[in-house]
Amino acid sequence: MNRSRQAHAVLDLASRRHKGRKIERLLGLQAAQEPLRLLEIGTGSGGIAHYFATHPGLRCRVVAVDVADLRTVRDSYEFHQVRDTALPFADASFDVVLSNHVIEHVGERRAQLAHLLELRRVLADDGVAYLAVPNRWMLVEPHYRLAFLSWLPRRLRSPYLRLAGRGSHYDCEPLSLRELDALLAQAGLAGRHVEVQALRETLSIEGAKGLQARLAAWLPDALLWRLQGLIPTLICVIRKAPAAPGHGRSSW
Repeated sequence: MNRSRQAHAVLDLASRRHKGRKIERLLGLQAAQEPLRLLEIGTGSGGIAHYFATHPGLRCRVVAVDVADLRTVRDSYEFHQVRDTALPFADASFDVVLSNHVIEHVGERRAQLAHLLELRRVLADDGVAYLAVPNRWMLVEPHYRLAFLSWLPRRLRSPYLRLAGRGSHYDCEPLSLRELDALLAQAGLAGRHVEVQALRETLSIEGAKGLQARLAAWLPDALLWRLQGLIPTLICVIRKAPAAPGHGRSSW
């Protein structure tokens, strides 16, 4: 059954600036002679697009797209409203592509694969992309703040949501680590997991706020990697795989 999907956009600009800084560090972006062509898919508030468009050190030509225009900051970058996963750009148009908590909102597996194939298509051959998606095995689902919501079989998620009085139907499709890697391989993308590095960058930028953050700051990286399958957000730095779409493995 086709049901509407909510935007779930994060509109807090301060958090978007922190996110932009973290993405910049994880991708290792550096100033180049020519401006970096950067695409943000699912821009939400526009805060991340604005961060890169106005960066004092990086020169970026930023384009952003979303299915709904919920922007609270609109200047310094180009915006296109889209209808679905299709992107209105030529092949290899961008040096950097960002997909931050978007893929869980586009639909089920076929739509998620279409999203990744479009990301690959518009990414330059030597380009780099950032992909973040909620982990299905996170303890508390972040969109509806319900424990174990995404652990349930699909048929039970919406009834649980209604029983808790949080909505009529569950409109997200989070991925497990194995599911994400399989989709990346199917799309011809090579993903390097950076969940632990992302956690360290977050703690560096925002500080250890709350009990969970303080505990994570104390734990060694080796132990955090052993807990990777339960880390709330799966994050990959992505490049085009040498194999054609549908072949090869998602390793880099």
